[in-house]
Parts: sequence; structure tokens; C-alpha cells
Amino acid sequence: MAQEPTGEAGDAARAEQDAIIAALAPVVDGIAATFGVFCEAVVHDFRRPERSVVAIAGSVTGRRVGGSMSEIGMKLLAAGDAAADELNYLTRTRDGKLVKSSTMVLRDSAGTAFGALCVNLDVTAVTQVHALVGDLAGVTAGPEAPPTTTFGDDITAVLDSIVDARQLRGTRPWPQLTREERLELFRDLDRQGVFAVRGAVQQIAARLGISRASAYNYLAATRTE
Repeated sequence: MAQEPTGEAGDAARAEQDAIIAALAPVVDGIAATFGVFCEAVVHDFRRPERSVVAIAGSVTGRRVGGSMSEIGMKLLAAGDAAADELNYLTRTRDGKLVKSSTMVLRDSAGTAFGALCVNLDVTAVTQVHALVGDLAGVTAGPEAPPTTTFGDDITAVLDSIVDARQLRGTRPWPQLTREERLELFRDLDRQGVFAVRGAVQQIAARLGISRASAYNYLAATRTE
């Protein structure tokens, strides 16, 4: 994210952002009520990624107020003010739900991205019906499977999922990686906004089985380069 303004300008910006979030909080109830039990609407505050969910209606992802952002939110966080809306994308939850989502970035009058309004629709049943009709019609080819996304109230699970997914894309475990490959892993995690989360470096170090000092050194080296 871009560096936040300080002093009176910073206070005014935070007050405006707080007002926008407060105005949107009741909107999620209206969205969820309009689309029914298969819909979830969420307001995220990027200024507190560990507990970014400040308003939620519906229960598609099972989160509550005070829950954390997902991998998708972290990517927007990493993009800063260049973050763009993500519309009509598909993901799959850990419990197998197929979710169609749209994430709209919230900005203040200065153009600073500070949050998001998300709408998640559980389209599992619709997809099952579509597959059944396809089978009956003799059309069996389906679209590429959507990526699995970790939604939860605990940011720890989200961070672990990102690290595990990144390692699974490789062919060798951490001890067998070259220094450049290790640096690339940290670059990738940094691009995904992982290190904007408080305590992320310690957690990533534990997940990789390395010391906290080593993790800080790798992160510093990638940012220096």
C-alpha cells in the first residue's frame, strides 16, 4: 500500500475512510437479502489485514466480523493504489463449495485504496445441474478447475495455505533449493502481500522450517535487489 499521510492530512484521510466503511456496513445486509441464502457480502478494511472483515452478511465462506482476508485480498493489498476490481471470478473453498465472486476496491477521494466490497455466490448447485444437463446432452467436457482459496477467521491458515501452494508449485523441498530459488519464493510471497500481515515473517519462517533471522535476511535481500 502507498505510504499513509501523517498529521492533519492523515487524520482527515482516515476519517473519510472510516465514514465510507460505516456507510457500506448496512449495504451488505441488503445485498445478501436480495440474492438469498447462497449469497455472502463482505466489507474489508485493508488497514487491518489480520482482521479485515468489518461487516458481513451471509455464510458462504463461514467467516465472521474480525475474520481475515483471503489470498485474493492480499494480492490487492500488495498492489496498493494500483489495485483493480476483480469481477466474476471462480474459486473453490476448502470444503468444496464453488464460489463466484466479485471484489470491488474501496478508495477515498485521494484515490487511496483502503478496502474492498466483496460479493460471493455459492454456485455449487448451479454447476452440478449444468454438469447433469451436459451429461444428458452428451457434452461432458468441463471448464478448468478453479483454484482453491482459503477463507477463514484466522490469518494463520491463510498464510500457511499460500506458502504451501507456492512450495507445491516447485519440484524440490526448501533445503534443496538454491539461494536464487529461495529468494524467488520470498519475492513471490512479497508480491502476494503476505508480509503486510503482522507477524507474517515469523510464521513463514516456522512453516519453512528456518530461523526468523534467515527469513528476515531473505526478505531484505529481495527488496534490496
